Amino acid sequence: MNANIGLIGLAVMGENLVLNMESKGFTVAVYNRTTEKVDHFINGRGKGKNFIGTHSIKELVDSLERPKKVMLLVKAGKPVDDFIDQIIPYLEPGDIIIDGGNSHYPDTIRRTAYVESKGLLYIGTGVSGGEEGALLGPSMMPGGSSEAWESVKPIFQAIAAKVENDTPCCDWVGSDGAGHFVKMVHNGIEYGDMQIITEAYHLMKNLLGMSHKGMHDVFRKWNEGDLDSYLIEITRDILGFIDEDGEPLVEKILDTAGQKGTGKWTGVTALDLGIPLTLIGESVFSRCLSAQKDQRVAAAKVLSGPSVTFKGNKQDFIDDLEKAVYGAKLVSYAQGFTLLREAAKEYKWNLNYGSIALLWRGGCIIRSAFLSKIKDAFDQDQDLDNLLLDTFFQKKIDEAQEGWRNVCSTGLSQGIPIPALTSALTYYDGYRCDRLPANLLQAQRDYFGAHTYERTDKQRGEFFHTNWTGRGGDTASSTYEV
Repeated sequence: MNANIGLIGLAVMGENLVLNMESKGFTVAVYNRTTEKVDHFINGRGKGKNFIGTHSIKELVDSLERPKKVMLLVKAGKPVDDFIDQIIPYLEPGDIIIDGGNSHYPDTIRRTAYVESKGLLYIGTGVSGGEEGALLGPSMMPGGSSEAWESVKPIFQAIAAKVENDTPCCDWVGSDGAGHFVKMVHNGIEYGDMQIITEAYHLMKNLLGMSHKGMHDVFRKWNEGDLDSYLIEITRDILGFIDEDGEPLVEKILDTAGQKGTGKWTGVTALDLGIPLTLIGESVFSRCLSAQKDQRVAAAKVLSGPSVTFKGNKQDFIDDLEKAVYGAKLVSYAQGFTLLREAAKEYKWNLNYGSIALLWRGGCIIRSAFLSKIKDAFDQDQDLDNLLLDTFFQKKIDEAQEGWRNVCSTGLSQGIPIPALTSALTYYDGYRCDRLPANLLQAQRDYFGAHTYERTDKQRGEFFHTNWTGRGGDTASSTYEV
Protein backbone atom coordinates (compact mmCIF):
# COMPACT_ATOMS: atom_id res chain seq x y z
CA MET A 1 0.00 0.00 0.00
CA ASN A 2 1.37 3.42 -0.96
CA ALA A 3 1.47 6.21 1.58
CA ASN A 4 -0.65 9.35 1.16
CA ILE A 5 2.21 11.60 2.25
CA GLY A 6 5.82 11.32 3.37
CA LEU A 7 7.51 13.25 6.15
CA ILE A 8 11.18 13.93 6.78
CA GLY A 9 12.15 14.91 10.32
CA LEU A 10 11.00 12.93 13.34
CA ALA A 11 11.71 15.47 16.06
CA VAL A 12 8.92 16.52 18.44
CA MET A 13 6.79 18.38 15.88
CA GLY A 14 7.28 15.86 13.09
CA GLU A 15 6.49 12.87 15.25
CA ASN A 16 3.31 14.40 16.63
CA LEU A 17 2.16 15.68 13.25
CA VAL A 18 2.41 12.24 11.59
CA LEU A 19 0.52 10.68 14.52
CA ASN A 20 -2.17 13.28 13.90
CA MET A 21 -2.26 12.42 10.18
CA GLU A 22 -2.48 8.70 10.84
CA SER A 23 -5.28 9.20 13.36
CA LYS A 24 -7.31 10.91 10.61
CA GLY A 25 -7.03 7.87 8.32
CA PHE A 26 -3.91 8.69 6.30
CA THR A 27 -0.98 6.37 5.70
CA VAL A 28 2.31 8.18 6.27
CA ALA A 29 5.83 7.26 5.20
CA VAL A 30 8.51 8.58 7.55
CA TYR A 31 12.24 9.20 7.25
CA ASN A 32 14.86 10.79 9.47
CA ARG A 33 18.50 11.51 8.72
CA THR A 34 19.37 9.51 11.85
CA THR A 35 17.60 6.32 10.79
CA GLU A 36 17.61 4.91 14.33
CA LYS A 37 14.87 7.45 15.07
CA VAL A 38 12.73 5.88 12.34
CA ASP A 39 13.07 2.41 13.88
CA HIS A 40 12.46 3.79 17.37
CA PHE A 41 9.27 5.50 16.23
CA ILE A 42 7.94 2.55 14.21
CA ASN A 43 8.51 0.24 17.17
CA GLY A 44 7.29 2.75 19.72
CA ARG A 45 4.54 5.38 19.34
CA GLY A 46 3.87 4.27 15.76
CA LYS A 47 3.68 0.55 16.42
CA GLY A 48 0.69 -1.19 14.81
CA LYS A 49 -0.36 1.95 12.97
CA ASN A 50 -0.42 2.94 9.30
CA PHE A 51 3.19 4.10 8.99
CA ILE A 52 5.85 3.08 6.52
CA GLY A 53 9.33 3.39 7.98
CA THR A 54 12.04 4.18 5.43
CA HIS A 55 15.84 4.39 5.63
CA SER A 56 16.56 6.53 2.57
CA ILE A 57 15.00 9.40 0.68
CA LYS A 58 14.60 7.20 -2.40
CA GLU A 59 12.78 4.58 -0.33
CA LEU A 60 10.54 7.30 1.13
CA VAL A 61 9.63 8.78 -2.25
CA ASP A 62 9.11 5.35 -3.85
CA SER A 63 6.52 4.51 -1.18
CA LEU A 64 4.25 7.47 -2.05
CA GLU A 65 1.14 7.71 -4.21
CA ARG A 66 1.03 10.26 -7.04
CA PRO A 67 1.20 13.18 -6.93
CA LYS A 68 3.95 12.51 -4.43
CA LYS A 69 3.88 14.78 -1.40
CA VAL A 70 7.04 15.07 0.71
CA MET A 71 6.86 17.24 3.81
CA LEU A 72 9.93 18.58 5.62
CA LEU A 73 9.94 19.34 9.32
CA VAL A 74 13.62 20.09 9.76
CA LYS A 75 15.66 23.00 11.08
CA ALA A 76 15.16 26.19 9.07
CA GLY A 77 17.94 27.39 6.79
CA LYS A 78 20.50 25.26 4.95
CA PRO A 79 19.02 21.87 6.01
CA VAL A 80 15.84 22.70 4.06
CA ASP A 81 17.81 23.56 0.92
CA ASP A 82 19.93 20.42 1.29
CA PHE A 83 16.88 18.15 1.56
CA ILE A 84 15.16 19.85 -1.38
CA ASP A 85 18.16 19.06 -3.58
CA GLN A 86 18.23 15.46 -2.33
CA ILE A 87 14.50 14.96 -2.97
CA ILE A 88 14.17 16.57 -6.43
CA PRO A 89 15.93 13.78 -8.43
CA TYR A 90 13.31 11.26 -7.30
CA LEU A 91 10.24 13.37 -8.14
CA GLU A 92 8.28 13.81 -11.37
CA PRO A 93 6.44 16.87 -12.74
CA GLY A 94 3.47 17.79 -10.54
CA ASP A 95 4.92 16.24 -7.36
CA ILE A 96 4.98 18.44 -4.26
CA ILE A 97 7.61 19.42 -1.69
CA ILE A 98 6.25 20.93 1.53
CA ASP A 99 8.26 22.87 4.12
CA GLY A 100 6.41 22.83 7.44
CA GLY A 101 9.17 24.45 9.49
CA ASN A 102 9.65 28.04 10.62
CA SER A 103 11.41 29.18 7.47
CA HIS A 104 12.03 32.84 6.73
CA TYR A 105 9.61 33.96 4.03
CA PRO A 106 12.30 35.28 1.58
CA ASP A 107 13.74 31.74 1.57
CA THR A 108 10.29 30.37 0.73
CA ILE A 109 9.89 32.87 -2.12
CA ARG A 110 13.26 31.73 -3.50
CA ARG A 111 12.56 28.02 -3.00
CA THR A 112 9.15 28.21 -4.65
CA ALA A 113 10.71 29.66 -7.78
CA TYR A 114 13.55 27.10 -7.71
CA VAL A 115 11.31 24.05 -7.25
CA GLU A 116 8.82 25.28 -9.86
CA SER A 117 11.72 25.70 -12.31
CA LYS A 118 12.21 21.93 -12.00
CA GLY A 119 8.59 21.27 -13.00
CA LEU A 120 7.57 20.54 -9.42
CA LEU A 121 5.29 22.28 -6.91
CA TYR A 122 6.24 23.83 -3.57
CA ILE A 123 4.38 24.72 -0.38
CA GLY A 124 5.74 26.66 2.57
CA THR A 125 3.32 26.31 5.46
CA GLY A 126 3.35 27.81 8.91
CA VAL A 127 2.39 25.28 11.58
CA SER A 128 1.50 26.69 15.00
CA GLY A 129 0.44 25.09 18.23
CA GLY A 130 3.57 23.46 19.53
CA GLU A 131 3.76 19.80 20.47
CA GLU A 132 0.15 19.56 21.61
CA GLY A 133 -1.17 21.38 18.55
CA ALA A 134 0.78 19.14 16.17
CA LEU A 135 -0.77 16.07 17.78
CA LEU A 136 -4.33 17.28 18.38
CA GLY A 137 -4.82 19.95 15.72
CA PRO A 138 -2.55 22.86 14.78
CA SER A 139 -3.25 26.09 12.96
CA MET A 140 -1.79 25.81 9.46
CA MET A 141 -0.95 28.65 7.07
CA PRO A 142 0.01 27.22 3.63
CA GLY A 143 1.29 29.25 0.71
CA GLY A 144 3.37 28.62 -2.41
CA SER A 145 2.37 26.93 -5.66
CA SER A 146 -1.41 27.34 -5.80
CA GLU A 147 -1.75 24.27 -8.05
CA ALA A 148 -0.59 22.13 -5.13
CA TRP A 149 -3.38 23.14 -2.75
CA GLU A 150 -6.09 20.74 -3.92
CA SER A 151 -3.73 17.78 -3.44
CA VAL A 152 -2.78 18.62 0.14
CA LYS A 153 -6.03 20.28 1.22
CA PRO A 154 -7.77 17.05 2.38
CA ILE A 155 -4.81 16.15 4.60
CA PHE A 156 -4.11 19.61 5.98
CA GLN A 157 -7.72 20.47 6.75
CA ALA A 158 -8.31 17.06 8.33
CA ILE A 159 -5.45 17.45 10.80
CA ALA A 160 -5.95 21.16 11.55
CA ALA A 161 -7.72 22.51 14.63
CA LYS A 162 -11.46 23.10 14.22
CA VAL A 163 -13.61 25.99 15.43
CA GLU A 164 -17.33 26.75 15.08
CA ASN A 165 -19.24 24.52 12.65
CA ASP A 166 -16.18 22.26 12.37
CA THR A 167 -14.36 24.95 10.35
CA PRO A 168 -10.67 24.03 9.98
CA CYS A 169 -7.99 26.51 11.05
CA CYS A 170 -6.27 25.98 7.73
CA ASP A 171 -6.84 27.55 4.35
CA TRP A 172 -4.76 28.69 1.41
CA VAL A 173 -3.00 31.97 2.22
CA GLY A 174 -1.33 33.02 -1.04
CA SER A 175 1.54 32.58 -3.46
CA ASP A 176 5.23 31.82 -2.76
CA GLY A 177 6.19 33.05 0.75
CA ALA A 178 2.74 34.24 1.91
CA GLY A 179 2.16 31.30 4.26
CA HIS A 180 5.47 31.67 6.05
CA PHE A 181 5.02 35.47 6.18
CA VAL A 182 1.67 35.07 7.94
CA LYS A 183 3.28 32.59 10.36
CA MET A 184 6.11 35.06 11.01
CA VAL A 185 3.60 37.81 11.88
CA HIS A 186 1.71 35.33 14.05
CA ASN A 187 4.92 34.71 15.98
CA GLY A 188 5.60 38.44 16.25
CA ILE A 189 2.15 38.99 17.76
CA GLU A 190 2.89 36.05 20.05
CA TYR A 191 6.01 37.88 21.28
CA GLY A 192 3.86 40.94 21.98
CA ASP A 193 1.13 39.01 23.78
CA MET A 194 3.65 37.22 26.00
CA GLN A 195 5.47 40.44 26.91
CA ILE A 196 2.21 42.20 27.78
CA ILE A 197 1.23 39.33 30.08
CA THR A 198 4.63 39.22 31.79
CA GLU A 199 4.41 42.95 32.48
CA ALA A 200 0.98 42.47 34.07
CA TYR A 201 2.49 39.72 36.24
CA HIS A 202 5.41 42.01 37.15
CA LEU A 203 3.03 44.77 38.27
CA MET A 204 0.88 42.38 40.29
CA LYS A 205 3.91 40.86 42.01
CA ASN A 206 6.25 43.82 42.54
CA LEU A 207 3.80 46.73 42.78
CA LEU A 208 0.75 45.15 44.41
CA GLY A 209 2.65 42.46 46.32
CA MET A 210 0.13 39.80 45.32
CA SER A 211 0.52 36.12 46.17
CA HIS A 212 0.78 33.55 43.41
CA LYS A 213 -2.62 32.23 44.41
CA GLY A 214 -4.02 35.74 44.02
CA MET A 215 -2.39 36.18 40.60
CA HIS A 216 -3.63 32.75 39.54
CA ASP A 217 -7.17 33.79 40.46
CA VAL A 218 -6.89 37.04 38.48
CA PHE A 219 -5.75 35.24 35.32
CA ARG A 220 -8.49 32.65 35.82
CA LYS A 221 -11.07 35.44 35.94
CA TRP A 222 -9.54 37.21 32.92
CA ASN A 223 -9.73 33.98 30.95
CA GLU A 224 -13.49 33.96 31.42
CA GLY A 225 -13.95 37.38 29.81
CA ASP A 226 -12.67 39.47 26.90
CA LEU A 227 -9.11 38.20 27.40
CA ASP A 228 -10.09 34.53 27.00
CA SER A 229 -7.04 33.04 25.26
CA TYR A 230 -4.50 30.25 25.31
CA LEU A 231 -1.70 32.43 26.70
CA ILE A 232 -3.85 33.80 29.53
CA GLU A 233 -4.97 30.22 30.25
CA ILE A 234 -1.45 28.80 30.50
CA THR A 235 -0.31 31.80 32.58
CA ARG A 236 -3.10 30.94 35.02
CA ASP A 237 -1.82 27.37 35.19
CA ILE A 238 1.84 28.37 35.52
CA LEU A 239 1.11 30.71 38.43
CA GLY A 240 -0.76 27.92 40.18
CA PHE A 241 1.97 25.29 39.68
CA ILE A 242 3.75 24.37 42.91
CA ASP A 243 7.19 22.75 43.02
CA GLU A 244 8.10 19.73 45.16
CA ASP A 245 9.09 21.97 48.09
CA GLY A 246 5.69 23.70 48.12
CA GLU A 247 6.95 26.90 46.50
CA PRO A 248 5.77 28.33 43.15
CA LEU A 249 7.93 26.85 40.40
CA VAL A 250 7.86 30.02 38.26
CA GLU A 251 10.02 31.89 40.79
CA LYS A 252 12.81 29.32 40.43
CA ILE A 253 13.10 29.87 36.67
CA LEU A 254 16.01 32.10 35.61
CA ASP A 255 14.77 35.38 34.13
CA THR A 256 16.61 35.15 30.80
CA ALA A 257 14.25 34.68 27.84
CA GLY A 258 15.17 32.71 24.74
CA GLN A 259 14.10 33.35 21.17
CA LYS A 260 14.42 31.58 17.83
CA GLY A 261 14.37 34.58 15.52
CA THR A 262 10.81 34.93 14.21
CA GLY A 263 10.10 37.97 16.40
CA LYS A 264 13.30 39.60 15.18
CA TRP A 265 12.35 38.79 11.55
CA THR A 266 8.99 40.49 12.11
CA GLY A 267 10.62 43.62 13.48
CA VAL A 268 13.27 43.81 10.75
CA THR A 269 10.63 43.28 8.04
CA ALA A 270 8.52 46.07 9.54
CA LEU A 271 11.54 48.39 9.37
CA ASP A 272 12.14 47.36 5.76
CA LEU A 273 8.51 48.07 4.83
CA GLY A 274 8.24 51.24 6.90
CA ILE A 275 5.56 49.97 9.30
CA PRO A 276 5.66 51.12 12.98
CA LEU A 277 5.67 47.76 14.73
CA THR A 278 6.62 49.33 18.05
CA LEU A 279 5.11 46.89 20.53
CA ILE A 280 6.53 43.77 18.89
CA GLY A 281 9.89 45.51 18.55
CA GLU A 282 9.88 46.34 22.26
CA SER A 283 8.99 42.72 23.03
CA VAL A 284 12.02 41.47 21.11
CA PHE A 285 14.30 43.99 22.80
CA SER A 286 12.86 43.03 26.20
CA ARG A 287 14.03 39.47 25.61
CA CYS A 288 17.45 40.80 24.62
CA LEU A 289 17.59 42.87 27.83
CA SER A 290 16.58 39.86 29.91
CA ALA A 291 19.54 37.94 28.46
CA GLN A 292 21.91 40.54 29.95
CA LYS A 293 21.40 38.95 33.37
CA ASP A 294 24.89 39.51 34.79
CA GLN A 295 24.91 43.16 33.74
CA ARG A 296 21.47 43.72 35.25
CA VAL A 297 22.48 42.15 38.54
CA ALA A 298 25.52 44.43 38.69
CA ALA A 299 23.49 47.49 37.64
CA ALA A 300 20.85 46.82 40.30
CA LYS A 301 23.53 47.40 42.96
CA VAL A 302 24.53 50.86 41.73
CA LEU A 303 21.67 52.40 39.73
CA SER A 304 18.94 54.07 41.77
CA GLY A 305 15.21 54.35 41.24
CA PRO A 306 12.06 55.11 43.23
CA SER A 307 11.03 52.97 46.16
CA VAL A 308 7.99 50.95 45.17
CA THR A 309 4.97 51.97 47.22
CA PHE A 310 1.36 51.43 46.24
CA LYS A 311 -1.28 53.33 48.19
CA GLY A 312 -4.31 52.90 45.94
CA ASN A 313 -7.09 50.34 45.84
CA LYS A 314 -5.65 47.04 44.63
CA GLN A 315 -8.84 45.73 43.05
CA ASP A 316 -9.36 48.98 41.15
CA PHE A 317 -5.79 48.72 39.83
CA ILE A 318 -6.33 45.09 38.80
CA ASP A 319 -9.45 46.19 36.90
CA ASP A 320 -7.39 48.91 35.21
CA LEU A 321 -4.68 46.40 34.43
CA GLU A 322 -7.19 44.18 32.64
CA LYS A 323 -8.11 47.15 30.45
CA ALA A 324 -4.43 47.95 29.82
CA VAL A 325 -3.71 44.39 28.74
CA TYR A 326 -6.68 44.47 26.37
CA GLY A 327 -5.71 47.83 24.88
CA ALA A 328 -2.08 46.80 24.36
CA LYS A 329 -3.14 43.46 22.91
CA LEU A 330 -5.34 45.26 20.38
CA VAL A 331 -2.41 47.47 19.34
CA SER A 332 -0.23 44.39 18.87
CA TYR A 333 -2.76 42.86 16.48
CA ALA A 334 -3.42 46.20 14.78
CA GLN A 335 0.28 46.61 14.03
CA GLY A 336 0.59 43.00 12.88
CA PHE A 337 -2.31 43.25 10.43
CA THR A 338 -0.98 46.59 9.15
CA LEU A 339 2.28 44.80 8.37
CA LEU A 340 0.33 42.08 6.53
CA ARG A 341 -1.41 44.74 4.44
CA GLU A 342 1.86 46.40 3.45
CA ALA A 343 3.48 43.05 2.60
CA ALA A 344 0.50 42.14 0.42
CA LYS A 345 1.14 45.31 -1.61
CA GLU A 346 4.90 44.71 -1.76
CA TYR A 347 4.72 41.06 -2.82
CA LYS A 348 1.40 41.19 -4.68
CA TRP A 349 -0.28 38.70 -2.36
CA ASN A 350 -4.07 38.59 -2.26
CA LEU A 351 -4.46 38.13 1.49
CA ASN A 352 -7.84 37.66 3.14
CA TYR A 353 -7.41 39.23 6.58
CA GLY A 354 -10.65 37.88 8.02
CA SER A 355 -9.65 34.37 6.97
CA ILE A 356 -6.22 34.83 8.54
CA ALA A 357 -7.87 35.79 11.83
CA LEU A 358 -9.96 32.61 11.54
CA LEU A 359 -6.81 30.51 10.97
CA TRP A 360 -5.58 31.75 14.36
CA ARG A 361 -8.85 31.04 16.20
CA GLY A 362 -7.78 27.52 17.17
CA GLY A 363 -4.72 25.34 17.47
CA CYS A 364 -2.14 28.12 17.58
CA ILE A 365 -0.38 29.88 20.45
CA ILE A 366 -2.24 33.20 19.99
CA ARG A 367 -5.68 31.59 19.73
CA SER A 368 -8.30 33.62 21.55
CA ALA A 369 -11.91 34.73 21.52
CA PHE A 370 -10.54 38.17 20.62
CA LEU A 371 -9.82 36.96 17.07
CA SER A 372 -13.49 36.48 16.22
CA LYS A 373 -13.92 40.25 16.60
CA ILE A 374 -10.98 40.83 14.25
CA LYS A 375 -12.57 38.53 11.70
CA ASP A 376 -15.85 40.47 12.05
CA ALA A 377 -13.97 43.75 11.51
CA PHE A 378 -12.43 42.59 8.24
CA ASP A 379 -15.64 40.88 7.12
CA GLN A 380 -17.32 44.29 7.42
CA ASP A 381 -14.46 46.14 5.69
CA GLN A 382 -11.80 44.13 3.85
CA ASP A 383 -9.97 47.41 3.12
CA LEU A 384 -9.78 48.47 6.78
CA ASP A 385 -6.47 50.35 7.15
CA ASN A 386 -6.08 49.72 10.87
CA LEU A 387 -8.05 47.68 13.40
CA LEU A 388 -8.15 50.72 15.68
CA LEU A 389 -10.56 52.30 13.19
CA ASP A 390 -13.12 49.49 13.49
CA THR A 391 -16.26 50.63 15.32
CA PHE A 392 -16.20 47.78 17.85
CA PHE A 393 -12.54 48.28 18.73
CA GLN A 394 -12.93 52.07 18.90
CA LYS A 395 -15.52 51.52 21.61
CA LYS A 396 -13.32 48.99 23.46
CA ILE A 397 -10.33 51.36 23.41
CA ASP A 398 -12.50 54.20 24.71
CA GLU A 399 -13.57 51.97 27.58
CA ALA A 400 -9.98 50.88 28.30
CA GLN A 401 -8.22 54.24 27.99
CA GLU A 402 -8.54 55.66 31.48
CA GLY A 403 -7.44 52.46 33.20
CA TRP A 404 -4.67 51.84 30.66
CA ARG A 405 -3.24 55.34 31.24
CA ASN A 406 -3.42 54.89 35.00
CA VAL A 407 -1.48 51.62 34.80
CA CYS A 408 1.21 53.12 32.57
CA SER A 409 1.64 56.28 34.65
CA THR A 410 1.73 54.28 37.87
CA GLY A 411 4.25 51.78 36.52
CA LEU A 412 6.53 54.53 35.22
CA SER A 413 6.34 56.59 38.44
CA GLN A 414 7.17 53.47 40.48
CA GLY A 415 10.12 52.49 38.28
CA ILE A 416 8.66 49.19 37.08
CA PRO A 417 9.61 48.40 33.45
CA ILE A 418 6.51 48.06 31.26
CA PRO A 419 7.82 48.69 27.72
CA ALA A 420 5.05 46.85 25.87
CA LEU A 421 2.15 48.46 27.73
CA THR A 422 3.64 51.95 27.35
CA SER A 423 4.82 51.64 23.74
CA ALA A 424 1.37 50.37 22.75
CA LEU A 425 -0.26 53.41 24.37
CA THR A 426 2.26 55.75 22.75
CA TYR A 427 1.53 54.22 19.35
CA TYR A 428 -2.20 54.71 19.92
CA ASP A 429 -1.65 58.35 20.86
CA GLY A 430 0.64 58.89 17.88
CA TYR A 431 -1.81 57.26 15.47
CA ARG A 432 -4.69 59.45 16.64
CA CYS A 433 -2.57 62.66 16.45
CA ASP A 434 -3.34 64.68 13.31
CA ARG A 435 -0.14 66.73 13.62
CA LEU A 436 3.07 65.18 14.95
CA PRO A 437 6.31 67.13 15.57
CA ALA A 438 7.86 65.61 12.44
CA ASN A 439 7.70 69.09 10.89
CA LEU A 440 10.56 70.12 13.20
CA LEU A 441 12.37 66.88 12.38
CA GLN A 442 12.12 67.65 8.65
CA ALA A 443 13.46 71.15 9.31
CA GLN A 444 16.41 69.63 11.15
CA ARG A 445 17.10 67.23 8.27
CA ASP A 446 16.94 70.06 5.76
CA TYR A 447 19.20 72.24 7.96
CA PHE A 448 22.06 69.75 8.26
CA GLY A 449 21.61 67.70 5.09
CA ALA A 450 19.51 69.69 2.62
CA HIS A 451 17.02 66.80 2.61
CA THR A 452 14.10 69.12 1.68
CA TYR A 453 10.57 69.25 3.06
CA GLU A 454 6.96 69.63 1.93
CA ARG A 455 4.84 72.64 2.97
CA THR A 456 1.34 72.71 4.40
CA ASP A 457 0.47 75.64 2.14
CA LYS A 458 1.59 73.89 -1.03
CA GLN A 459 0.55 70.72 -2.89
CA ARG A 460 1.79 67.35 -1.65
CA GLY A 461 4.73 66.07 -3.67
CA GLU A 462 6.37 69.50 -4.07
CA PHE A 463 9.65 69.73 -2.14
CA PHE A 464 11.50 72.78 -0.81
CA HIS A 465 14.91 73.58 0.62
CA THR A 466 15.89 76.53 2.80
CA ASN A 467 19.32 78.09 3.20
CA TRP A 468 18.94 78.16 7.00
CA THR A 469 22.33 79.74 7.86
CA GLY A 470 22.92 81.98 4.87
CA ARG A 471 26.13 80.05 4.23
CA GLY A 472 24.58 77.20 2.24
CA GLY A 473 23.73 77.08 -1.42
CA ASP A 474 20.57 76.29 -3.33
CA THR A 475 21.49 72.65 -4.04
CA ALA A 476 19.25 70.14 -2.26
CA SER A 477 19.76 66.48 -1.59
CA SER A 478 17.73 64.04 -3.66
CA THR A 479 14.58 62.75 -1.97
CA TYR A 480 13.99 59.08 -1.32
CA GLU A 481 12.10 56.87 1.06
CA VAL A 482 13.70 54.05 3.06
